Amino acid sequence: MTPLFTSAGLVALAEMGDKTQLLAMLLATRFRKPLPIILGIFAATIANHFLAALVGHSIAGVLTQDWFRYVVALSFIAMAGWTLIPDRIDADAPLRAPPRASVILTTLIAFFLLEMGDKTQVATVALGARFDNLLAVTLGTTLGMMIANVPAVLCGEALAKKVPMRALQVGAALLFLALGLWMLADLIGLLG
Repeated sequence: MTPLFTSAGLVALAEMGDKTQLLAMLLATRFRKPLPIILGIFAATIANHFLAALVGHSIAGVLTQDWFRYVVALSFIAMAGWTLIPDRIDADAPLRAPPRASVILTTLIAFFLLEMGDKTQVATVALGARFDNLLAVTLGTTLGMMIANVPAVLCGEALAKKVPMRALQVGAALLFLALGLWMLADLIGLLG
């Protein structure tokens, strides 16, 4: 259960104030159809995070030496710093569904593409490398994305005004830092 809960918690916090969460709010205000938007986010996240976890898992299986484990630990520490950098999205940019495209398809494509190279995708690669459970990491990171984005779709602008995004970003950064330091301490032999 640790890979599932760790993945869900880290990604849910890392997603707060992230550009894909801002996209979720933007889609909700533009299309005003929450269920198709949520379904599109879910489908995009499952596909994107399965591939990311697979990459991490595959790399971990090939590179089992200590130096690679140090790289993974340091990547979590780097994610801590990256999490503190707020994302922005241009709310005035045109975002319209093509005439025959559904809201689900528009959301799926926009969300999948925006998630490419995003900090939550990079975190999923690192989690896939850290834990030897591809399914738990994929389900956990997807759960984390849904925990962060469903309220963003349902509550949109009201949520953005009331939730202290900076505090959530700092909390996520501290979790990434703690996980990276824990891995380093384990590698050095400080944990037993």
